[in-house]
Amino acid sequence: MQEWLIVSFASLFAGFVDSIVGGGGLVLLPTLFAVYPLASPATLGGTNKTGAIFGTSFAAWKYARRVRFDWAVLLPAVACAFAGAMLGAWAVTVASAELVRKLLPFVLLAVLLYTLYKKDLGSQHQPRGSTGGQAALACALGLTIGFYDGFFGPGTGSFFVFALVRLLGYDFLNASASAKLLNIATNCASILLLGLGGYIWWHLTVPLALANVLGSMLGTFMALRYGSGFVRWIFVAVVSLLIVRSLWDAFLR
Repeated sequence: MQEWLIVSFASLFAGFVDSIVGGGGLVLLPTLFAVYPLASPATLGGTNKTGAIFGTSFAAWKYARRVRFDWAVLLPAVACAFAGAMLGAWAVTVASAELVRKLLPFVLLAVLLYTLYKKDLGSQHQPRGSTGGQAALACALGLTIGFYDGFFGPGTGSFFVFALVRLLGYDFLNASASAKLLNIATNCASILLLGLGGYIWWHLTVPLALANVLGSMLGTFMALRYGSGFVRWIFVAVVSLLIVRSLWDAFLR
């Protein structure tokens, strides 16, 4: 019972973080590894996804009531994100993710420094180019970052947010909302593959999902209330923590 309480509380906080800028796996996944040290990484990764997808879906629904989604751009990108995650999950069965593990902290550091340097980055919502051009770029992002999520994973939501802000001209609030749709697709792909392989503890899904949705309720409320400036600084904080965590995993553990 104590283990369920610990992982449920972690899932609640993960839902809060994930609903704003992504990165909930930074909270929940290490907790699952600490509480269940003998379980396989695939099992804990799949169980993490089953809890997270409910909070992400709730956040997407809440954002949809206040933020206008550009469906002509996002729906093709969602399909590409799903396909990319499937390809990435297959690739990890035949290739090592060690190089990605070592490169990740430096990529995240570049993202952080650029965000801090461009103080007006993501402050205004000004999508660039035609709908067709945006859709093509969003599809490329969905396929690339989706592949990364299936192959490795940490920081996927934050990468989606940054890419939508930097490349498509979204503000942080709209980027965070749109990233939820893409993240749902990549999570679905992972759950499908890992579930079919028997790598998910379904008995943990209900407590993790309920806690994740509660955290998501609070996170989306704060993001919608305080706007892009608030989301930007949460993004900076989460990416900073991801840098520390990924450096530890790559070089110190």
